[in-house]
Amino acid sequence: MEHKLGNLKPNEALIYERADGVVYARYRDPPHNQIPRWIVGGDAGAVSRAQGTLLHYGDWQDLCDLCQENETLKKQMDKLVTTYWIIKDSK
Repeated sequence: MEHKLGNLKPNEALIYERADGVVYARYRDPPHNQIPRWIVGGDAGAVSRAQGTLLHYGDWQDLCDLCQENETLKKQMDKLVTTYWIIKDSK
């Protein structure tokens, strides 16, 4: 369940936890403590991984920069981008 600030339960205590660079929140007291914890912040890379994202923006930028220095990586990235456009255009 995804929570946004407007969806929080009024006057309910929250517990904040940090795991693997991600900060989570969950309700402390019943019956709301049965709601799964949700991400509220943390390291950008760790949050991306926790959300199942392949790369966060900083990693993507690093990858693009590295393509300028590594011909093999650049060729693979060109193939990836071509495949992306083919799939995107076919939708």
